[in-house]
Amino acid sequence: MLNISLLQDELNKAIVGREKEINFMLMGLLVQGHVLLESVPGSGKTMMAKSFADAIQGEFKRLQFTPDVLPSDVTGISFFHPQKQSFILRVGPVMSNILLADEINRATPRTQSSLLEAMEEKQVTIDGETIKLLSPFMVIATQNPVESQQGTFPLPAAQLDRFLFKLTIDYPTLEEERIILQKFGRAPGEIKTKKIVSLEQVEAWSKEVKEVVVHEDILTYIIQIVHKTRSHPYIELGLSSRASLALLQAAKASAFINGRMYVTPDDVKNVIEPVCLHRMKLSSQGMLVHNLVEIMRELVSEIEVPVEANVR
Repeated sequence: MLNISLLQDELNKAIVGREKEINFMLMGLLVQGHVLLESVPGSGKTMMAKSFADAIQGEFKRLQFTPDVLPSDVTGISFFHPQKQSFILRVGPVMSNILLADEINRATPRTQSSLLEAMEEKQVTIDGETIKLLSPFMVIATQNPVESQQGTFPLPAAQLDRFLFKLTIDYPTLEEERIILQKFGRAPGEIKTKKIVSLEQVEAWSKEVKEVVVHEDILTYIIQIVHKTRSHPYIELGLSSRASLALLQAAKASAFINGRMYVTPDDVKNVIEPVCLHRMKLSSQGMLVHNLVEIMRELVSEIEVPVEANVR
């Protein structure tokens, strides 16, 4: 069976300095989770999504979200064809393997919510008819930082909870910027991502991830983290049961892409922040004295970590 590291290597060639983000996107793909990317414009989010789809030979669709985009522009519409004298169903861009929801926070809440069924149940309902989506199906959504942008609609908690990971992309380093200029300076867009794996291979990997072993001590560790967020005095909105399942699935995917068929405490620690931070909310008192990252790290440090030798 093809080694997943070949896919990682090809994506790292096409996308400079984004090894960490690529790994999280691969984890999301393996468990059919969705990823929210946040950064300033021009940081390569669209290129990441397109290269990702090319490498797995998947159907790629991009939808630019604006305030005038309607739910039917996302999911599809049933319209009357005058020549055929019948209604025809036309499925929207959700009928893809990788859907890039570009600047999702510029769409109205009604349009944002049109993705909920697709993200959760891998299907859409159009005029009472339910259509199954392609498999695998993954939403890669992007947004600019809300606090510095005009005309945005912050994603509600129910929408954020559907994203397995939220990744904040920083500016490239000096050396990464140099490589980008050398690589793309002459002919932007000339470098193409090779088609490394098939969708069937991705499905096979996904089945393997389900078989990754999780020791009872690791489950207890995850449960303790989740429950501690619900009782923390500075946290108004703690982690839900969907979040605990997401933490488990992400930890299994982390183990798999690191060549193991068992989860270690480090796998859990590796995915805690991108899985959990966007699902939580500080109380007004908490916002005065702390930030969420500090509280989460302090909270995790107070929980006894299972001994790795005992969880294999």
